Amino acid sequence: MRLTVLGGGGFRVPLVYAALAGGSPVTEVVLHDVVPSRLAAIRAVLARMERPGAPAVHTTTDLNEALRGARFVFSAIRVDGLAGRTVDERVALAHGLLGQETVGAGGIAYGLRTVPVAVRVAQRVAEVAPRAWVINFTNPAGMITEAMQRVLGERVVGICDSPVGLAQRALRAVEGMGLRDAPAGGEGGGLGVGYVGLNHLGWLRTLRVNGVDRLPDLLADDSALRTIEEVRLMGADWVRTVGALPNEYLYYFYRTPEAVAAIRSEPITRGEFLAEQQARFYDAAATADPEDALRRWSRTRDERDATYMAESRRASGAGAREAADVAAGGYQQVALELMTALAGGSPRMLILNVRNGSAVPGLPAAAVVEVPCMVGPHGVTPLATDPLPGSMLGLLQQVKAVEQDTIEAAFTGSVTLAVRAFAQHPLVGSVSVARELVAAYRAALPGVAAVLGPGRLRS
Repeated sequence: MRLTVLGGGGFRVPLVYAALAGGSPVTEVVLHDVVPSRLAAIRAVLARMERPGAPAVHTTTDLNEALRGARFVFSAIRVDGLAGRTVDERVALAHGLLGQETVGAGGIAYGLRTVPVAVRVAQRVAEVAPRAWVINFTNPAGMITEAMQRVLGERVVGICDSPVGLAQRALRAVEGMGLRDAPAGGEGGGLGVGYVGLNHLGWLRTLRVNGVDRLPDLLADDSALRTIEEVRLMGADWVRTVGALPNEYLYYFYRTPEAVAAIRSEPITRGEFLAEQQARFYDAAATADPEDALRRWSRTRDERDATYMAESRRASGAGAREAADVAAGGYQQVALELMTALAGGSPRMLILNVRNGSAVPGLPAAAVVEVPCMVGPHGVTPLATDPLPGSMLGLLQQVKAVEQDTIEAAFTGSVTLAVRAFAQHPLVGSVSVARELVAAYRAALPGVAAVLGPGRLRS
């Protein structure tokens, strides 16, 4: 069975390959990238990871060749590269706004230039590999998944490791309280996770162990709560006020001034840090022997993981990341479980980005939401969620409207819709600033200029 990875020269590809090599139905991996030197570097890393029974690896810069015969397609592209990410961050910061790649102004700019490319990829999949499932890693994951579904329907599923990481941390805290007396597993294994939201904007609302919701017990226990990174970021009192465990990215909504100040106090942005770090890795790894390439990749990965959201943790006093959080399986494990279930494995429950239908009352049926789903050979079925309080639903509705305006602006070239998307985002909230942002991103980012350029104005 063939798996194609688009963005196959990406830094996190070895994580995917390691998960596959540990046991999967995949027999062949095709890595596609538009930058041959990045492919060469990652291929050198994978050469050291190969072992008997691991999938064979091929590389190509030809999209049609990569897609032909694929049963699954992992889409992990980054339009304009890390240079584009740094612009996303810096333009927002220059306007006194949050400089983060997927949340707020930066996420809108990222979406504007990524949607057209992702849709063209979806069209090629439809023509070359029409029976393939597309598993979307590309950020902003919910927005890009929704755009690709216009072409491929529900055969596009978005994934993120934030919800599963939150659930794992909550379960460890419950175990520390002595309240768990059954092994982890799916719904039949005694564990049930009630999560609802959009990508990078959601809440863990229930955590059922043997049919008993243990979240109220957890929320009432100060010492147990403080073992959870998201709680240390946002404060135990606030988490109790919300009545649920928030996704880590809600820090940017709940603690906006602190987040902006923390990022602005750093000498470089996260994007600039990663660009410098990865340039060193790729330059060295492309010509290194496999043993040295793997060592360089491992060192770079350790540094990357340890510094994730570091400025936010410093500003909130959350402290260093827990070793268990760094070591836990991330999005690659979610992808492997999803692919295995769709390929005929045992059905299982996974938190995924899928078409809403009626799973989340109050959001459009066609909207992509992040909710628990039952996955098996039949496909992916989102599970119904409990009605949300107005504070949560209102925020989801507002951000989803922004996402859908961004998608439509990318499809039509409408500057009006782009301005509306920026202006109505709760982390922007200004028409005049929105107009300045559109002008600044068009001037600085070729991808945004191509979407909203003079030849595309339909506002």
